[in-house]
Amino acid sequence: MTGYQTYQGNQVEGAGPLGLILLTYEALYKSLGRTRLAIQAGDLAAEADHTGRSMEALIELSSSLNMQDGEDIAQSLASLYMYMMNRLTSGLCSCSTEHIDEVLKLVQDLREGWMSLSVQQHTPDHLSLVRKAA
Repeated sequence: MTGYQTYQGNQVEGAGPLGLILLTYEALYKSLGRTRLAIQAGDLAAEADHTGRSMEALIELSSSLNMQDGEDIAQSLASLYMYMMNRLTSGLCSCSTEHIDEVLKLVQDLREGWMSLSVQQHTPDHLSLVRKAA
């Protein structure tokens, strides 16, 4: 294991529920950016690979929602994550970045919202949207 992989592992292990959400958003954002670059380069294999990584991050975000305590907000986020997944799959191999640009904008807005929560004092009200880490 490289030093960077060890650092990443420590970062994940030390993160609470909100920290894990932020790390997942960061991974999603990077994967989408790489997908965009692959489309621009005409590299279909890389596009598919990075789209797959983006989908994995969206699935992780969706599965981390606490539907019972998060109520309407959690349901709205789940619907938005599903929309983003549908946009990514429908745009595969289209040679266009339109779908990526749309999802990137959504992810950026959501990521900023979650980041603002991390700046605030981590009150239990804010953390009710995500399940407790096992």
